Amino acid sequence: MGSVRPTPTDGYPTPTSILQSATENILKARIPGHALPTDSTPVQPTLQRQQHLRFLLRNLVQGFPARYVSQDASQPWLIFWTLQGFSVLGVGLDPTNKKKTVDTLLAMQHPEGGFCGGPGQFPHLLPTYAAVSAMAIAGQPGPGGGWDQIDRKKMYDFFMSLKQPDGSFLVSHNGEVDVRGIYCLLAVATLLNIATPELVEGTAEFVASCQTYEGGFGNASYPDWALDDGVIDPSAPRPPLGEAHGGYTFCAFASWVLLQPYLKHYMPASRPQINMSSLLRWLTQMQGIAIELGGFKGRTNKLVDGCYSWWVGGCVGLVEGLLGERISKPSPSHIDSEKDEEWDDVDDSVYNRKALQEYVLLAGQHPAGGLIDKPPKNADAYHTLYCLSGLSAAQHHVIPNETRKKELLACWADADVANDKLEAFRRENFAFALSWLEEEGESRFVGGEGNRLNATHPLFNLTVTHTENMMAHFYGRKVPSRYKKN
Repeated sequence: MGSVRPTPTDGYPTPTSILQSATENILKARIPGHALPTDSTPVQPTLQRQQHLRFLLRNLVQGFPARYVSQDASQPWLIFWTLQGFSVLGVGLDPTNKKKTVDTLLAMQHPEGGFCGGPGQFPHLLPTYAAVSAMAIAGQPGPGGGWDQIDRKKMYDFFMSLKQPDGSFLVSHNGEVDVRGIYCLLAVATLLNIATPELVEGTAEFVASCQTYEGGFGNASYPDWALDDGVIDPSAPRPPLGEAHGGYTFCAFASWVLLQPYLKHYMPASRPQINMSSLLRWLTQMQGIAIELGGFKGRTNKLVDGCYSWWVGGCVGLVEGLLGERISKPSPSHIDSEKDEEWDDVDDSVYNRKALQEYVLLAGQHPAGGLIDKPPKNADAYHTLYCLSGLSAAQHHVIPNETRKKELLACWADADVANDKLEAFRRENFAFALSWLEEEGESRFVGGEGNRLNATHPLFNLTVTHTENMMAHFYGRKVPSRYKKN
């Protein structure tokens, strides 16, 4: 990496510009060739795999440190972040810890449906997603396996009890509307095969209404804006609430992608629209400049943060997948940072995949294990997973594969869906979700193959294998092998 310049200023310091400058100086010291002689940062970016595995193992076996008491209502999330961290790093759980995980999660299933943030708490969409996703990793069919102990009927009823007239959902009873909750609901409904037209009617229109003038998405739009005497007017504009944000944008757009089977079968001619060009422009503008090591920020004029490697970087992959076309050229799988003096793009991707990998590897790793927001922050379970997931998304290119989709559609006989629109919708859900595959020859690993992570599914942040296994069970279908026989 050659010379790096600070962000230009107008000569009038503000708290924001002062903090930005301080952050840039910290990150600059992590750039090979710019570090102080006493800095221990390796010249070749290296994933400290063993340290991160020890960090995750400590949390799993010994329990979380006392400072995590604030996460008492997020216990399924702590489990999911830990288990998926192992999965991305290529490590599976032993049977004993799988059983402990399943039992712990089932203790948080609410008797009226959904999962709680902890035993005895009220059900909420966000821990429901985390619990089901963790079950996809640790669970299995059969008695005590967890999957068949999920009460899908009550979960569906819980979901419907949260639905609002404008197509949105409360995150919990007496809670707020938030696109994060909508994403969690749609992901779970897809994994467990409980999505219905009744459940998602009006949701696509609501999601589209959350797109801001910048191109990203806010957390919601003004309630009742499009209601006239209790009747919704889909054509009426609904102003979004809040500014565009990386987390909201991922959840809103992933929801939009998950709704594509519904739009195809139930709204083929009058579907709502989002501005893909402005979304893609906003996503790419969130990537930091060279002195910020190419990390992503979550909002305009904010600091880079490792978690947005997934929330923003991963969202770019969803946009590319939905557009159905690639915007990059093939390039070598091994990118040697020592040989690249400048920050020339190694391909034509819509964001700098090499730079994002460098941010995670050079600035996102804590020396004692775990990953971080940025130096000199401490490691935590949340940033450990989303830095790893973002690094994985930058290494691999996972997009819908039409050949694979045809194989999955063939799991149903044409006669089974010819006169059953709901079954045709479920088949489309199944085939579309599982058609996302890693594109051969498009993987790129800064620092060499030793830094390789498992690819993660862009829609669920689970491995494709875990996604396939859970959906095969709940849809009652045998998933064709992804591996070609010689």
